[in-house]
Amino acid sequence: MRQTRPPRGSRRGSPQLRLRVGFVFIAMVLSLFGARLVQLQGLDPNSYAAMAAAEGLVRVDLPAERGDILDRNGEPLADSVDGMMVVADPALTAAKAPELARFLYKRLDIDYVSTLTKLRAPGSRFEYIARRVPSTLATAVIAAAEKHGYDGLDTRRDPVRDYPAGDVAANLVGFMGTDEPLAGFERTFDTQLSGTDGSARYEVGGGNRIPLGDQTVTKPVDGQDLRTTIDLDLQWYTQRVLRQTVEDAGAESGFAVVMDSRTGELLAVADDPTYDANDPTDAPKADLGSRAMQDVYEPGSVEKVLTVSSLLDEGLVTPQTRIVVPPMLMREDRPIHDWFPHGTIHLTMAGAIAKSSNIATVLAADRFKQGQLYDYLRQFGLGQPTGIGVRGETAGLLPARSVWTHQTQDRIAFGQSLSVNGVQMAAAINTIANDGVRVSPSLIEGSATTDDGQPVGTDHTTKRRVVSSRAATQMTHMMERVVDPEVGVAPAAQVPGYVVAGKTGTAQRVGKACGCYDGTFTVSFAGFAPADDPRFTVYVVVQNPSNGGGGGSVGGPAFSKIMSYALKRYAVPPTGAKPSTLPVEW
Repeated sequence: MRQTRPPRGSRRGSPQLRLRVGFVFIAMVLSLFGARLVQLQGLDPNSYAAMAAAEGLVRVDLPAERGDILDRNGEPLADSVDGMMVVADPALTAAKAPELARFLYKRLDIDYVSTLTKLRAPGSRFEYIARRVPSTLATAVIAAAEKHGYDGLDTRRDPVRDYPAGDVAANLVGFMGTDEPLAGFERTFDTQLSGTDGSARYEVGGGNRIPLGDQTVTKPVDGQDLRTTIDLDLQWYTQRVLRQTVEDAGAESGFAVVMDSRTGELLAVADDPTYDANDPTDAPKADLGSRAMQDVYEPGSVEKVLTVSSLLDEGLVTPQTRIVVPPMLMREDRPIHDWFPHGTIHLTMAGAIAKSSNIATVLAADRFKQGQLYDYLRQFGLGQPTGIGVRGETAGLLPARSVWTHQTQDRIAFGQSLSVNGVQMAAAINTIANDGVRVSPSLIEGSATTDDGQPVGTDHTTKRRVVSSRAATQMTHMMERVVDPEVGVAPAAQVPGYVVAGKTGTAQRVGKACGCYDGTFTVSFAGFAPADDPRFTVYVVVQNPSNGGGGGSVGGPAFSKIMSYALKRYAVPPTGAKPSTLPVEW
């Protein structure tokens, strides 16, 4: 009899039972995953995120490239060149940290103790060791480290700030520290120049990036360029002439300003002593700023241009006005002298400028009504900053109208008892060159905003008439007599082929220690050319020359060289005009 097989279901159970068992198993597994998820995301997410980071999640800054600082022709005064940061993975460097720290100290000149701490940082997978290292040096250091058997070092892109012109315009451009701007335009316009850094986050394992791991990148936004009004070549030449002038005079310091007479744009603002912006730590702190903007001083007889042009504008004098000039003028309890000894002489108003007579200027200023000279000087821009975008610019000091006495006006009329900064005074003299209209000076092309929120630049230039065109022309003819070799005090300021209008200045300096005149002097020369159609205004100031020279003999030759170079560089042809022959005596 044939045996019958048992049914299949009798060995494996019913399908319904198998399904029930499977569902129970799946539910148990899902419950475990759910409980773990609640633990990770609900109970203590921060600690587990930290554990994940410790396992190999790295965040790296991606530096933005800083914008260039350019001259008016697009030549760089400051730019960024290829550089690298040296970084470390402490998980790989900790074992040989002391030896590696010594190695890096010698190769990169970085602090040993702080480097050792970074190389040993517990739980970290990324530490900055050195920033903004030249690419060739960084590459060589990594290669040498690998040769010595040191693991865990790497490089990342990190642009290095460079100043290709060295000391040219350094007092304006400023410089960078390791991670922040420290001076000049670099600091004033940092927001525009710096851009916005990006970042990258990625997973590493065994010291290497995991190709398919978590990777998030936010790209950096590079900074914007800043174009200045400075002419690199003219700035270089002006600085070299100024340096030679200061050295030849045995002076403490000096500065020179070159301004476009029509637009107010500053083509050169030179300081001496100066410094190399690539290595500012080698220079004394006093040499790091711009003396032309930050120092204040009494302008001396250059101020007579403002006094006399104001008198001309009011119709109180003419170039031919006759003045009897005594050997000494007693004003209340104080005597006023001229820089040169003389008996009683007879000068015209033009002669008072040509000879730079304090006494004649004071006698002429007696014709002002109360407050008139003060009002004119404010219109010329004295006693207030120019606001051109240089940090620490001084406003100078023009005594308040309410405190003026007759003696105050006497001294201010010939350039004492008030103070100015260099660009401020250059802009005032340029008002005469610009037909009596003051044009505000500019250092930035177009428009820019300082980090303090101040808009600056040529787009914001302002103009205002200070004296009439007739008064400016008369004043110009009087200034032409200053450089006349027959009658003037500054023949060395002449520029061959051109008619020059100028004025010397020699003023006593107030000593910081005593708060009084200490026997030292500021000498200067300001002028413009061609006098009949002005193109440039140049102002040279030298502090405390030890050779006994004055504004004509010290500042005059420097003015002549700088003006001559500027006229040739910009192809300004001689006008063929003849200099003034106004009478200086009667």
